Amino acid sequence: MATILKPNKENLREMRKFLRLGELVAVPTETVYGLAANALDPKACQKIFTVKERPHNDPLICHVPDFESLEQYCETNPFAKRLAEAFWPGPLTLVLPKKSIIPDIVTAGRDSVAVRCPSHPIFRELIEGCDFPLAAPSANPFAYISPTLAIHVQANLGDRIETILDGGPCHLGVESTIIDVRDPKSARILRYGALPIEQIEDAVKRRVDRPLPHQSGMSIAPGALPKHYSPRTMLELRSVPVLEEELQKTDGSIAYLLLRKPSHSSSSNIHWLSENGELDRIASQLYSKLRELDAAGYKKIVVEEAPELGLGRTINDRLRRAAFQ
Repeated sequence: MATILKPNKENLREMRKFLRLGELVAVPTETVYGLAANALDPKACQKIFTVKERPHNDPLICHVPDFESLEQYCETNPFAKRLAEAFWPGPLTLVLPKKSIIPDIVTAGRDSVAVRCPSHPIFRELIEGCDFPLAAPSANPFAYISPTLAIHVQANLGDRIETILDGGPCHLGVESTIIDVRDPKSARILRYGALPIEQIEDAVKRRVDRPLPHQSGMSIAPGALPKHYSPRTMLELRSVPVLEEELQKTDGSIAYLLLRKPSHSSSSNIHWLSENGELDRIASQLYSKLRELDAAGYKKIVVEEAPELGLGRTINDRLRRAAFQ
């Protein structure tokens, strides 16, 4: 079983040694826990795909300590720099033309690479001592619920990896927002995430294109497949009016997950993500609560849809992919 380590300097040094030797380590980020490898080592990156049982057409994100280091790995542009200055370190991933130093296995054979500068202080301390970027998708079996605690990683991958760095609960709880900035004139969100699109548009003072409907084939960004972030228990979404009607006749075999605490309900199968409906709180608790309900033996999980605004778009995106059959 994987060892969970405290984030002290000695353990961080040992983890850097593991990474240089081509091994995998699970690490905390502000979004979710990641399964990290040296992004310049194709054999190490192959281990990520093997451990996660991840298809090779789903590319990886490369994590870097700052924007200046990007020149080694991809072609940058002034618009990408503007976004980085506004939101890095933080939960924004940029897709840019890659340089040959990045192995094809990282990018699913595409000529672009996804890059991010994380803000989690422990991950930053780890990566600032490395002389290579870290490929680090979520540290869970492919398409299952992403981990937001070290014990989530141990529960799912503890028999496949050796080391997990414990950084406590992930503050944001959902993955980064991904934006394609290969052509600054037609920047497009590829995946809704922890950074709302409204904040991006406010910072750059222009509209950013929304994600296109899913198309089969290879994607230039991770997390774009129709089924993802899924519990093993069947999951369905409900609008508020339909959900309120269902709650009047629940028999206890179905778990109901609401956005906010109900004013009048003591049923043990009715759960909630926040006291007052705050979207940042809902997002940070979503994966952890889905894991809890997935392990509780319900025959189905029914979740209330969020408003299509700000983080609500991200929450609904994750739930729609989790519910995809």
